[in-house]
Amino acid sequence: MRKSAFLALVLLSAGPARADFPCDALWAERNAVYADAGYCFRTPRGIKAFGNAGCRFDEIRDVPLSERKRQDVADILREERRNGCRD
Repeated sequence: MRKSAFLALVLLSAGPARADFPCDALWAERNAVYADAGYCFRTPRGIKAFGNAGCRFDEIRDVPLSERKRQDVADILREERRNGCRD
């Protein structure tokens, strides 16, 4: 079973207060969409937050998302850019 975006956020923000908390929240929300759809994370951050158990797609472009989920990801990316978030 995959970890929720909330749990991923808790894992990522553990420790001292972080100035990039909004960016972490957006990152977790965006990547939870991909994790739920079976994306296989490559970065240590993604693997730590979501794991790769049961993943099926190595390329993000191959992850099957509904039009609604694609729009959600686009909205999150737009907000990340607006906040100056780095991936």
